[in-house]
Amino acid sequence: MSADQTLAFETDCHLFDGCGFPAPGLHSFTFKPIFTIGGFEFNKPMLLALLGTVVVVWFFWAAFARAKVVPGKLQMVGEAGYDFVRRGIVYEAIGKKEGEKYVPLVVALFFTVWLMNLWSVIPVAQFPVTSIIAFPVGLAAVVFLVWTTLTFKRHGFVGGLKNITGYDKSLGAVLPLAMFLEFLSNVIVRPFTHAVRLFANMFAGHLLLLMFTIASWYLLNGVGIAYAGVSFLMTIVMTAFELFIQGVQAYVFVLLTATYIQGALAEHH
Repeated sequence: MSADQTLAFETDCHLFDGCGFPAPGLHSFTFKPIFTIGGFEFNKPMLLALLGTVVVVWFFWAAFARAKVVPGKLQMVGEAGYDFVRRGIVYEAIGKKEGEKYVPLVVALFFTVWLMNLWSVIPVAQFPVTSIIAFPVGLAAVVFLVWTTLTFKRHGFVGGLKNITGYDKSLGAVLPLAMFLEFLSNVIVRPFTHAVRLFANMFAGHLLLLMFTIASWYLLNGVGIAYAGVSFLMTIVMTAFELFIQGVQAYVFVLLTATYIQGALAEHH
């Protein structure tokens, strides 16, 4: 939580105490810098993103650095996760032959996004990194650059433009308009929605968790205790639901990534 979010807890603010409900809002996603170097401020979301990256790298390194024919527990978990993304996402969207070389990228994206989401329900951390728009935008930008590079590498400059603009001479007089709309969709709308879909779900989910968590404490006074119990129950329910959404959003993000890669590799007709 940010400093503002903990106000009700620190001041022992409850219903009927004369203090208003400290509702979460945009301030709930603002954090004071942990340290500042020059004009660069390093805050909690950055720390969690860094820790998440380290955890993902460490996990797969520990799981596969000394891989054995008969795998240990850590290797079994690593293989299960890797195989889930490879067979369930990459092979299905791109195909086994073409998709194999892109498995490491999609696996890295899946577990990075998932862990960035998962920080929301981990004690002490309690904040989904992807609810800060800059992080989904950065990840979507990586995917966009990969898609653009593959498109022109596979089809050449002219063929790449045809692929991006959806060139089809059979459209006749509406071809210019169709090409413009397709270009707009692929170059602007696609990366925008790729990032915002992840951001919006994590942003809304975190707000709901904050709302019920703060309400549970705020209502813990007099006749409000009964309502506090209901709010606390909703906190548990929403936490379980958020766990599900976190996994789904990571899956959707990389499924779209694999679909975009497949589109870049596909022959234009």
